[in-house]
Amino acid sequence: MSLQVEKLEHNMAKLTIEVAAEDVEKALQAAYLKERKRISIPGFRKGKVPRQMVEKMYGPEVFYDEAVNRMIPEYYGKAYDECDLDIVSQPEIDVVQMEKGQPFIFTAEVAVKPEVTLGEYKGLKVDKISVEVTAEDVEAEIQRERERNGRTVEVTGRAVQDKDMVTLDFEGFVDGEAFEGGKGTDYSLTIGSGSFIPGFEEQLIGAEIDKEMEVNVTFPEEYHAKELAGKPAVFKCTIKTIKERELPELDDEFASEVSECETLEEYRAEVEKKLVDRKNAAAREQVEDQSVEQAAENAEMDIPQPMVDLQVRNMQDDMSYRLQMQGMTKEMYYQMTGLSEERLKQDMEKQAMKNIRTRLTLEAVAKAENIQVSEERLEEELQKMADTYQMEVEKLKENMGEERIEELKESIVVQDAITLIADAAVEE
Repeated sequence: MSLQVEKLEHNMAKLTIEVAAEDVEKALQAAYLKERKRISIPGFRKGKVPRQMVEKMYGPEVFYDEAVNRMIPEYYGKAYDECDLDIVSQPEIDVVQMEKGQPFIFTAEVAVKPEVTLGEYKGLKVDKISVEVTAEDVEAEIQRERERNGRTVEVTGRAVQDKDMVTLDFEGFVDGEAFEGGKGTDYSLTIGSGSFIPGFEEQLIGAEIDKEMEVNVTFPEEYHAKELAGKPAVFKCTIKTIKERELPELDDEFASEVSECETLEEYRAEVEKKLVDRKNAAAREQVEDQSVEQAAENAEMDIPQPMVDLQVRNMQDDMSYRLQMQGMTKEMYYQMTGLSEERLKQDMEKQAMKNIRTRLTLEAVAKAENIQVSEERLEEELQKMADTYQMEVEKLKENMGEERIEELKESIVVQDAITLIADAAVEE
């Protein structure tokens, strides 16, 4: 195999890979051996037709596709290892030459990790964040704990209220005509959850069981179903059941059930301490976010589009997996959120670009500051992970393997770069 590397604009590169004719012949023979069981020619038993006979009847290119599909991943992999490039995208393959008795030539266009020119990343100005915890904050947290420990009961003697959990039948109409996907039966909905398009849930407040009512809404301009976008609609709704959360009494017994405290006052003090810790952590996280975002904005880099495209695909795959785990399709998600596939992709591209810029900046800071991970630090992090998973450190290392341990080291380095930037920031 021979390899030529051509640097292109915007951190792109083209690999021209040439496979020797004898290796092409091996790939063609392997393709023949794989495909021969499917080939039937009169006068020969199935699977016993000589290759020369097949190529004479169907042409020598009959095995080209299979041979190419074998050679591209094998020789691209070798070229990837051989070239001195930090490739950050899937290759765009183009076959230049495929002919029996001749070398096989193909190109692979790839994105290369861009160089970063750092700007200011120390002494950056960030907002001063209050970490004060008020009595109202404490009572609100206690109220949330009451709600978490409440029980759901069905009610029949009143109309729908905010926060109620209802089941309802509904059917939507636009210009007097029912539209596809606008009908539901025994649909579960929590009032105020924002699950439906704006204005829908609020109009259900005051509805009575088994009495049909109309809800008037307008679909968002960017609604995923183009035929409905921006149009007014009428939903005929009937509430079937109403349920509410019945909360426990706020007393010493409640305090002892939800904490290690014996009295309500002790519990209030514990809640206050936890809120202080939480606000301090949130304030620190905000300082980190603001300072790192500024450092990334101050840096200069030329991010190749295929690098962004790869991250978007990863984000889409992750989203599809999470929706699947929730028993939801993309179409259901678009209908619930009012987003379109195009709008969601645009949002993902913006987030992917931001993620890449941030990561590259942090890696550049780590390099500039010579941040490294000591063996002691690595062992500490591995021990924390082992404790979390309740397993021995050595067993954890064995399960992780060298590649994932290296990824952990890279994550530690990046986190240390975040800490360095945030510690140097100035609150104002």
